[in-house]
Amino acid sequence: MTHHSGFVCFVGRPNAGKSTLTNAIVGQKVAIASSKPQTTRHAIRGIVHRPDAELVIIDTPGLHKPRTLLGERLNDLVRTTWTEVDVIGICLPADQRIGPGDTYLVGEIAALKRRPKLVALATKSDLVSPARMAEHLLKIASLEDELGLRWDDIVPVSALTGAQVEDVTNVLIKLLPEGPRYYPGDEVTDEPSETLIAELIREAVLEGVQDELPHSITVVIEEMKLREGRPEDRPLLDIFASMIVERDSQKGIVIGHKGERLRDVGTEARQQISRLLGTPVHLDLRVKVMKDWQRNPKYLNRCLLYTSDAADE
Repeated sequence: MTHHSGFVCFVGRPNAGKSTLTNAIVGQKVAIASSKPQTTRHAIRGIVHRPDAELVIIDTPGLHKPRTLLGERLNDLVRTTWTEVDVIGICLPADQRIGPGDTYLVGEIAALKRRPKLVALATKSDLVSPARMAEHLLKIASLEDELGLRWDDIVPVSALTGAQVEDVTNVLIKLLPEGPRYYPGDEVTDEPSETLIAELIREAVLEGVQDELPHSITVVIEEMKLREGRPEDRPLLDIFASMIVERDSQKGIVIGHKGERLRDVGTEARQQISRLLGTPVHLDLRVKVMKDWQRNPKYLNRCLLYTSDAADE
């Protein structure tokens, strides 16, 4: 049997549904998804195994106009990823008109010297009527002449309902070259456990907070260890984590009135982490202020684990 394998990245404006689609295709949560824009901070690999194929999906941050050193690094990460994949899936949400930001993004990809195969993904199809979807697909098709590119396929999809998720997977695999397996058959991501845990904590913090906070918070895992003296059939994993913000006012937002917000974050994150690792977890959360960490290279290197190399250091 011929075996196909390769790498696909999902790109799009912030909040275009890239992370939710990644999770839906992989069939397991490997990327945090939030209604807050610019949630994704590093390239996350999700892996799909089939007898005849291995699909590695790289979910990248949304391309945006950077205002900080963090924003510049995230944009650099996105552009670097474009040059390393076999297929680019461009997420164009059906509930939003294709605007200058989309046109700019697609134009940048069209101008690549080595252009991967391109698939247009009309995400969030569950939010629009058939008539609106037809209009959206026609506009996507018109970008071929407007920007000088050719879509290998155009697929509407709803990651939330699962509609046509399998179709997207089949289209992406069909476009992969012949190749070997890169990962063990039971592996759905190559993210280190510490990175996944930090992301789950950050996801819990992002829910229900003010718009400014998502860009100003990161999570650092200080220590992880199994508690000593526990029976083998009743393990308990102690996790000590710091949530880093830029100002004292943001620290107050995270902690909440009499610590209520922090307790809610801890409960939600602990449940998610326990489900991920398959073991009971004790989560110790602290909130620290690191002024303007997004703009300081020294702090940024400490706080932001957005590449595999950084995660290994």
